[in-house]
Amino acid sequence: MTKRTNTHPTKKASKGHSNMCSHQLSLFSTGDSKEIHRRPVNVSSVPQRSPFRYPGGKTWFVPTFRNWIRSLGMKPQLLVEPFAGGGIISLTALFENHVDSAVMAELDDGVAAVWETVVNGNAKWMANRIMEFDLSIETLVRELSESANEQREIAFQTILKNRTSHGGILAKGSGLLKNGENGKGVGSRWYPKTLARRFIELDFIADRLEFLHEDGMEIIRRYSNRDDVIFFIDPPYTAGGKKAGKRLYRHWDINHEKLFSLCDDIKGQFLITYDDSEEVKAMVREHGFQMRLIPMSNTHNVTKEELVISRNMAWMDDYQEVHKPCVKYNQ
Repeated sequence: MTKRTNTHPTKKASKGHSNMCSHQLSLFSTGDSKEIHRRPVNVSSVPQRSPFRYPGGKTWFVPTFRNWIRSLGMKPQLLVEPFAGGGIISLTALFENHVDSAVMAELDDGVAAVWETVVNGNAKWMANRIMEFDLSIETLVRELSESANEQREIAFQTILKNRTSHGGILAKGSGLLKNGENGKGVGSRWYPKTLARRFIELDFIADRLEFLHEDGMEIIRRYSNRDDVIFFIDPPYTAGGKKAGKRLYRHWDINHEKLFSLCDDIKGQFLITYDDSEEVKAMVREHGFQMRLIPMSNTHNVTKEELVISRNMAWMDDYQEVHKPCVKYNQ
């Protein structure tokens, strides 16, 4: 895949220390292009680009990502997403022409097979395979018990398991849907026409997407010295003793302190999302980054907050419901 370069200038903000405890920030100002969010984003309002039903997916974060891109003041040419998963951020950036090209990386073999199938020109084959599959509990069990060797067949099995498992979880121990949505069982999240259409649409942006079946940390290091690259970093949420990442993903074990140290060396711009944890907030302070808390609704429709981290978070200060974590930096 051809790599593209440009001359996108960025400035590395200086590290500083400040009091991060504040009251909730003001409402969105009117008269500009920002997307107003008075409550957690309804994901049904966001174009669904990914074929995955991905646990921990960032569809809800898409409007915030758009505003971050706008805040940069110019169109970046390359976006790097080192922990891609379902890839909704990179896909949105490409479909909506926020960037010229994107690099996605993922270690999970099954997820990687799906993205490699897309970039290798087999998205239409996947669409046909999905349309031809007659789903029942019997055909599902039979298909998933087959030992697939060809990359695109592994990709099909991955999508099939993803769409028929509880919460879309691919990690060991996940079970198939029983009742599912509206009592439809394993077929409640299997929408052949919709999934086929998404793969056909992915074929239109495949030549602008590079996929790397590699460790996300290495990808950050590889691109960190380029000031024409922006990063969206959404690692498994396992910092501070959090267990969700261990349950949801095959590759959940990462060194979070090492990740923050790598971000120190990034010459371009980056945006990180994390679960709200004291350990993460301590690392943010240690590295002189800034952070905000933003509301979101999880799969159980419970509103919680996640951390958004970068060198400069002033662009979020007009968001209603967004606020600075109540912690104090050392003076």
